[in-house]
Amino acid sequence: MAVKNTTIFSLLFSLAFLGLTCVHLTNALSSNYYDKTCPNVEATITSVVKKAMLNDRTVPAALLRMHFHDCFIRGCDGSVLLNSTKKNQAEKDGPPNISLHAFYVIDNAKKALEALCPKTVSCADILALAARDAVTLSGGPNWNVPKGRKDGRVSKATDTRQLPGPTFNISQLQQSFAQRGLGTEDLVALSGGHTLGFAHCSSFQNRIHNFSPKKSVDPTLQSSFAASLKNVCPAKNTPKNAGANLDSTPTTFDNRYYKLLLQGKSIFSSDQALATMANTKALVTKYASSKKEFEKAFVKSMIKMSSINGGGQEVRHDCRVVN
Repeated sequence: MAVKNTTIFSLLFSLAFLGLTCVHLTNALSSNYYDKTCPNVEATITSVVKKAMLNDRTVPAALLRMHFHDCFIRGCDGSVLLNSTKKNQAEKDGPPNISLHAFYVIDNAKKALEALCPKTVSCADILALAARDAVTLSGGPNWNVPKGRKDGRVSKATDTRQLPGPTFNISQLQQSFAQRGLGTEDLVALSGGHTLGFAHCSSFQNRIHNFSPKKSVDPTLQSSFAASLKNVCPAKNTPKNAGANLDSTPTTFDNRYYKLLLQGKSIFSSDQALATMANTKALVTKYASSKKEFEKAFVKSMIKMSSINGGGQEVRHDCRVVN
C-alpha cells in the first residue's frame, strides 16, 4: 500500500477464486473524458489530496491501497467507498479492509466537485485520480489517468476474501493477478507500491514466530532485521498498533522496497515470494538498480489495473451511498 496498511495489497485471507468471474479491461475510458463537462477535475482533486497530506503523511499510502482494493473486487467501480447498511456489510468492513482509512479525502474531493460540476464525476474516477496524486506528491511519477468509470451499486464484505494476502506464495499471487487480467510483470511492478506505508504485526507474525516446526524465524529474513521485527512484535502481548514501515523511506515513493527485498529485509511473505522465481527476481533486481525502470513499469501497470471494468452504472452524489 505511513498507512495503517496491514498490506497495501491487502491483509491475509484465503483464495476464493473458484467460481470467480474473470474481470476484463474496458476500452471505454479516455484521458480527456471530463474536458468539456468538468475541466478542473484533476486540479481540484490534487488540491484536496495535497491539503490532506499536510495534516497526515499516511494519506498517500492509504489512497493507493484503497484504489488497489477497489479494483481487485468487481473492478474499479468505487464499491470500496460504500458504507455498510442494516441489510448488508460492505467491502470496507471486510477483515482485509478494516484498516483502510482516509475515506474523508475522497469525500472532500467529491464535495468540491459537486459544487463545480454536479452529478458529473464518478467516485471511482476520483479515487483513481487521488491514487495517482498520492504517488506523484510523494516523489513518484506522474501520468495521464484514463477516466470515465461509473460507480457500482454492490459492495459485499465477503468479497474481500478475493484480495491477495501478505502470506501468499508466488503461485497464489500470480493466480490472483491473472484473474484480473494482470500478468507477472504487473505483479512485480505493483508490489512496488509497498514503498509507501506501514504494516501491523499481525500481517507478518508468520515470518518471525513459529515459522516452521524446526525454525522460529523465516530463514529468508536477514538476521538483524528479523531481530528488530521480533523486538517490535513480540510473540505475546504485542501492542495493538505495533508494526513496521514497509521500507526505510515509507513516505517517499522510490525503489527502496526492491533494494531491501534483495537484502532479506522485506516485510511480507508475499514480498519475499517475488525473489523465489528467476523471472520475478530478475524484475526485482532490475527495479532495484533503476528507479526510472521501476517508475516506467509501475505507471504502465497502474493504468492497466485502474482500467479494469467494474460494470458500474451511475455517478454517485455521495460516495458512501448509492443514488
